[in-house]
Amino acid sequence: MTSFISGKVVVITGASSGIGEATAKLLARRGAKVVLGARRQDKLDRIVAQIKAADGEAVSQSLDVTVQAENDAIVQLALDTFGGLDAVFLNAGLMPNSPLSALKTDEWHRMVEVNVTGVLNGIAAVLPTFIEQKSGHVIATSSVAGLKAYPGGAVYGGTKWFLRDFMEVLRLESASEGTNIRTATIYPAAINTELLQTISDQRTAKGAQSLYERYGIAPDRVADVVAYALDLPPDTTVNEFTIGPANQPW
Repeated sequence: MTSFISGKVVVITGASSGIGEATAKLLARRGAKVVLGARRQDKLDRIVAQIKAADGEAVSQSLDVTVQAENDAIVQLALDTFGGLDAVFLNAGLMPNSPLSALKTDEWHRMVEVNVTGVLNGIAAVLPTFIEQKSGHVIATSSVAGLKAYPGGAVYGGTKWFLRDFMEVLRLESASEGTNIRTATIYPAAINTELLQTISDQRTAKGAQSLYERYGIAPDRVADVVAYALDLPPDTTVNEFTIGPANQPW
């Protein structure tokens, strides 16, 4: 059976843990050449070493997605190391949920910087290559909070609703301009990652912890969906995926 993943060069942001780490390891096992970015270089080094020990191909570079130059640099790393770029998985994100009445404005702005500006910077970094070669695949992690409103998640959900519109417009513009850029937006429910640790509002954190203990699923399930999207034939695409347990309350 033909694999469309093998040999692909894929940049992954937010790759130092959770969904990003699981995806990097799975894609490398399937023959992709992965380029990992995140702020924690020590964790990236560990993941790269594990991938190489399993005969996979991987490189990494420290990445703050809120800085355009660092997004440009990781794309250049992919081009210099592997000679091309086929896909980007825009996965970096923060979720310090809280009621609006808590007025955690610093957290609001940080979410916008990472979840929105980080995506814009990533797209700006990859589009010149994708447009020139008239191919490319953009995959992004949204959330069920980008499909439905939840108390405590006004700002986080707003960043994820933005992503839904942004990715759809990217797809439509690519189709009209003939650049053949494919898109896939993933809407995970409760995935057991480090995102819960970013919630500083104690009441919200307690409620989220209870929810995740009951319904949370492994990051590997999202990695499976990313692999599925990348393994589709070049003339086929699925634009949206929602992921959650069968008994989910969403």
